[in-house]
Amino acid sequence: MRSSYAKGQPNKVLRLLAEKYPTKESVYEKLIYLQSRLSLPKGIEHFMSDLHGEYASFFHILNNCSGVIREKVDYVFGERLSEEEKAEFCTLIYYPKEKIEQLAREHKNTPDWYRRNLSQLLELSKLMSYKYPASKVNGFIPQRYESVIVELMNTRPDADNAQYVYHKRLLNTIVQIDSGADFIEAFTVLIKRLAVDRLHIVGDFFDRGNRPDAILNMLMEHPSVDIQWGNHDVLWMGAALGSETCIAAVVRNSLRYKNTDVLERGYGISLRPLSTFAAHIYPDENPLKAAERAITMMMFKLEGQLIRRNPDFQMDSRLLLDKLDLRSSCAVLGDGRRHELESAYFPTIDEAAADLYELTAKEQEIIADLKSYFIESPVLQRHVDYLYQKGSIYTRYNGNLLFHGCVPLNADGSLRTISYGGREYAGRKWFDFCERMAREAWLHGDLPALDFMYFLWCGRISPVSGREFKTFERALVPDESTWKEPSDPYFKYIDREETCAMVLREFGLDPARGHIINGHVPVKVRKGETPVKAGGKAIIIDGGFCKAYHKKTGISGYTLISNSRGLRLLQHQKIADVREALKENHDIESVSETVELQARRTTVGDTDEGKLIQDEITDLYNLLLAYQNGLLKPQEDR
Repeated sequence: MRSSYAKGQPNKVLRLLAEKYPTKESVYEKLIYLQSRLSLPKGIEHFMSDLHGEYASFFHILNNCSGVIREKVDYVFGERLSEEEKAEFCTLIYYPKEKIEQLAREHKNTPDWYRRNLSQLLELSKLMSYKYPASKVNGFIPQRYESVIVELMNTRPDADNAQYVYHKRLLNTIVQIDSGADFIEAFTVLIKRLAVDRLHIVGDFFDRGNRPDAILNMLMEHPSVDIQWGNHDVLWMGAALGSETCIAAVVRNSLRYKNTDVLERGYGISLRPLSTFAAHIYPDENPLKAAERAITMMMFKLEGQLIRRNPDFQMDSRLLLDKLDLRSSCAVLGDGRRHELESAYFPTIDEAAADLYELTAKEQEIIADLKSYFIESPVLQRHVDYLYQKGSIYTRYNGNLLFHGCVPLNADGSLRTISYGGREYAGRKWFDFCERMAREAWLHGDLPALDFMYFLWCGRISPVSGREFKTFERALVPDESTWKEPSDPYFKYIDREETCAMVLREFGLDPARGHIINGHVPVKVRKGETPVKAGGKAIIIDGGFCKAYHKKTGISGYTLISNSRGLRLLQHQKIADVREALKENHDIESVSETVELQARRTTVGDTDEGKLIQDEITDLYNLLLAYQNGLLKPQEDR
């Protein structure tokens, strides 16, 4: 290989590399390692979407790696273990601490039990580690147990008697010194890490379920994850950054879904001033409904102010407060017709006021109080920082395009051009601009950027929303024909292969091998809908993790799995909770569907990581040539 640095002085990159690899031997070692790494199978990627605060389901799926661990246990132990024994062994892997405590109460955690399960965990770990380099496997092991577990992984008891005795003594000593439980837990950490190399969450942690905070706490401990923001996420992000409109919408959603615990217990945000005010102005309503009605009117007022100062959001159709006729209990909506209201009682609206969208003094006081709670919640701020650090509007990963919502399209299926701030954007440029605005809100918190967060939540041309919300109609108008929410043509055209190819090319990806992976729109499996669109080029993985969607979708969520052989979609029928798993050794009931089967195994060299490794290899070859040509002197020659 010829060097681009064969003549003249070595550049800065080579000089820096020479500090890291000061000898020819160190370059040899790294080159051998990297070249070999390229030939290993690619790591396993798991994709999930629309978790919506359902911590119990997510906790179990993350612990059993979407059923992959059970598949590996079946493969390794086959008929050597009964179905009952395999189920109990899997439960031990999922919940080691809890399972050992249960067995201790039943006096079943004998020394023989520890030795047997440690041996089985070791056997499973060895098989699952074969597609990783040794250095990476070592990094997956909890550090305080690394030396012993590495030693166990490297023993060959079948090789000769000395190795057998050495292996047996290692296991016996672990049990004799009462560290069996600790080592079992360490092995389960290793196995789960080997089962999933990369985790992708395609949006929507928040709302409906009551523990998004617990999901984020769990994810923050995962070593390899990326996030594509959903519209519910950007709403909470905007609220945490101080957008009063986002705050009102977040509080309204929490009251509507009856999950105020996440605000009050999860994030320390008190709703007492709002509840007291609501009870005073709606004395005949139950407290939860009264608070929802009060914050809804505040949200409509704040939303109206936001829309009027941001005409580029193209949301004027949502300016409806001034269309109310309280004397006749009607509203004139976008269709030009008068529609009867559910109630004509609006104690915080003064029809004679100069501006119907102005908050009353008491409403402004409540919003200011809520705002202080949101921006001063350390847990919420930590979670939002994590979402910004790990997240983005879209991700290109190993040839696939991941985003939550839609690419705005025209009625004919072409990319829609959007005017904002005197400039025009379409496709990827619009996504990039939306991301810049979202990060501007995080970095500087100026009003235009904070307003943009609310637009991302519910704007028709927002890439994480893609539909026109009918919140006003759903809240105030009983005629359900007014509730239909027009959506972007993307959701119709995504069934077409030519549309998928156009979108993938727009984002610089190869349509022949790439896929679009979305969430956002629940797939109604019960009604015959399929998540696999356009011959497998687009996959919608919102299967309804949230219990509120189970009747609509007929399932309990999806996990898309990408391994070295292709793509597989797991459709979760029923997800056991922790207590059920521990008591009965119940597991996820899932249906597996092969989306794509490749004739050739995908290696690390075919991935994004492989491209980075290849760049590093090129630099190392140039360094080696610089040593050989005398442009740089290796350390042993100095």
